[in-house]
Amino acid sequence: MKPTYGSYTECESIPIYYPPQYQPQQPGIESIMVPRPVSENPAYVGSGKLRDKVAIITGGDSGIGRAVAYAFAKEGADLVVVYYNEHGDAQETQARINQLGRRCLTIAGDIGEETFCSHVVEQTIRTFGRIDCLINNAAVQYYQESIEGITREQLERTFRTNIFAMFYLTKAALPYLKPGSTIINTSSETAYVGFKGLIDYSATKGAITTFTRSLSMSMIDRGIRVNAVAPGRVWTPLQPSSLPPALYMSAGYDHPMGRDAQPWELAPVYVYLASDDSTYVMGQAIHVNGGSYFGQ
Repeated sequence: MKPTYGSYTECESIPIYYPPQYQPQQPGIESIMVPRPVSENPAYVGSGKLRDKVAIITGGDSGIGRAVAYAFAKEGADLVVVYYNEHGDAQETQARINQLGRRCLTIAGDIGEETFCSHVVEQTIRTFGRIDCLINNAAVQYYQESIEGITREQLERTFRTNIFAMFYLTKAALPYLKPGSTIINTSSETAYVGFKGLIDYSATKGAITTFTRSLSMSMIDRGIRVNAVAPGRVWTPLQPSSLPPALYMSAGYDHPMGRDAQPWELAPVYVYLASDDSTYVMGQAIHVNGGSYFGQ
């Protein structure tokens, strides 16, 4: 069956065309995208793998974060959705999680500020009394043809949001993480293959991969597992809000599967890493990229 916009069926290797579209800001607003990303696979049925656990997801209002939140809710988890200022997307995500029978706390703010990260953890503990999984997922990227176009302000903003925030949130959450808890970081294929128009973004993703490996080593004695997911191209608000149309209109044409991913296709990997199915997985970056990269 050939997929159409919004399809969650098994996709054949055919390209999908995304029309040029305007986004007012980063990381972008999902509700105005054409076509909308597919965040949920109705065929996915949870089996209680995360029953009554509490997960914090940065960037959980849309894209990969939203898809992960839906899958976690189906597995029995309560969610804390952290986002920048995309209030409509966050409300939509919260409503769906509530429909799935789980609780959802939404918190808006800038994760690049350490005080806000501490606030997120405090609000989580005040509301749910525990933290079982921290998913550092949110990111920004700013396309520049050359390194000469990367200003100090852009460089600092990219690193502050993409990697500094992971340090801030991990430090704030650590006192509440018990043995068996998990930390999952979203890296990227760009950490391994690079991207000439996203030099600073790719650098942060490389830092995230190394951060994951080093943090996992320091958490072993505490019984806390740390891993990462390295997506390839995924149709999320970040793409039209940060890239020239020529780079996303035919996304995936040059990939082995001939298309990019939909967010729901990433979510089961996060469930796996957060559940007891992966108790012997530590310090790894799991690649979900449609076969575009096969290295280590």
